[in-house]
Amino acid sequence: MNPKGYIVVLEDDPLIRPLLERWLSEVGYALAPPGQAAEAKPILVIADVPDPQSAEALIGSLREYAAPILVVSARFRRGLAGSGEAAHRLGVTKVLPKPFTREELLSAVRESLEGAT
Repeated sequence: MNPKGYIVVLEDDPLIRPLLERWLSEVGYALAPPGQAAEAKPILVIADVPDPQSAEALIGSLREYAAPILVVSARFRRGLAGSGEAAHRLGVTKVLPKPFTREELLSAVRESLEGAT
């Protein structure tokens, strides 16, 4: 186990998940080992939410990780105002609208981690 903790990536899309993992690992973030997310010491959870309107149960289950939550979804509006409002409404650290760039993801991760300290 990584003593500094792992980032848990919960993304079902078989094309998007490896891309997110690559972007994160390229800059030095440790990722939760496959199948061991529950045992990992997460510093951040990144989760895809297909429908933010009915995401309450999913987000509630993510709280068991006791880590900041960064939610990504194609249903979020672009722009800070829409994203900030959505994060507050969902009770998560940050939201990131899809599609996003590598730089946008890494910035959201940094902001999520900085907000947790």
